Amino acid sequence: MKIIVAGGDGFCGWPTALYLSKQGHDVAIIDNMIRRKMDNELHSNSITPIAPLEERVAKWKELTGKEIRTYDGDMVHYDFLREVLKQEMPDAFVHFAEQRSAPYSMIDREHAVYTQTNNVEGTLNLLYGIKEFVPDCHLIKLGTMGEYGTPNIPIEEGYIEIEHKGRKDVLPYPKQPGSFYHLSKVHDSHNITFACKIWGIRATDLNQGVVYGLDTEETKMDPMLTNRLDYDGVFGTALNRFIIQSTIGHDLTVYGKGGQTRGFLNIQDTVRCIEIAAENPADKGEFRVFNQFTEEFSVGELAEKVKKVAEEEGYETTIANLDNPRVEQEEHFFQAENTKLRDLGLEPHLLDDEVIREIFNTVINHKDRVIKENVLPQVSWK
Repeated sequence: MKIIVAGGDGFCGWPTALYLSKQGHDVAIIDNMIRRKMDNELHSNSITPIAPLEERVAKWKELTGKEIRTYDGDMVHYDFLREVLKQEMPDAFVHFAEQRSAPYSMIDREHAVYTQTNNVEGTLNLLYGIKEFVPDCHLIKLGTMGEYGTPNIPIEEGYIEIEHKGRKDVLPYPKQPGSFYHLSKVHDSHNITFACKIWGIRATDLNQGVVYGLDTEETKMDPMLTNRLDYDGVFGTALNRFIIQSTIGHDLTVYGKGGQTRGFLNIQDTVRCIEIAAENPADKGEFRVFNQFTEEFSVGELAEKVKKVAEEEGYETTIANLDNPRVEQEEHFFQAENTKLRDLGLEPHLLDDEVIREIFNTVINHKDRVIKENVLPQVSWK
């Protein structure tokens, strides 16, 4: 297939583009490089050095003979997006091109407005572009499990059967997002649902859990292809942040009581889930939702897992509970369905000590790049 990966320079998008290319698909990347600019804004960095995108794709072609075309531009600019769609005529469009950080969206009014404008407008432009130029293209959209919040009932995959006053219906699962970022994802889901209904677009919404890990087989092929690894309080997810804290002698900073439970998956499973969705497209007019995670852990459990491996590697580690900068339930029921991707062939890579140890050893090799003042949270929901 011809597949566009928007946001293909990012943490999930880059390994996805390489994996799909290796599998024989004809891949193009759209990216406006905003994530790299955000590092400058936040005075932060990836702990792994990241080469410019042009050098990354050149190295990929040198190693594999496979070309990945790149387009430097922004999806909120419809003229740009339209021309890319007309030139590529993709069979599938993988949409990672959104501001992905809840803390970033909560910095202030400006960052909240940017997050919602960028995410919602870019996706709405894409829906119009698909309708006008590639009506049979399958939209594979990265959503988030954070759309659901933490309800006191099991979370279904997108839809729930409701009985009310003697009548039944299947309705979209109620959304309780926890940040302006998560709200932008809910707005996307509503817009895509509507577009599928009125225009017959085919779409799969991948409500992804928290992604951990660093490398895939493809990113390991050469240092020029390595993936980014974030650790700061804005973009660093809990597991990666704990691992980096353990290597520099910092407490593992658990927010609040640590009972916050979420779905997690390995970056290797992220790329496979995209492939599964692409090879099993939604029907015309169908808005399909997959919950994309493989395991559930509390933040406290993740900290304990990292502490165990760090101490086995000779690093004395302490867990510290901080005042929670977020507004969220710190102890709650969490049970979510995630069977659709497994039914289509996903074989999960589960979180064990060796996975943590591999990330740990990579961090050790680059820990001189850690900016220590960035490992504590600096953004408050309140």
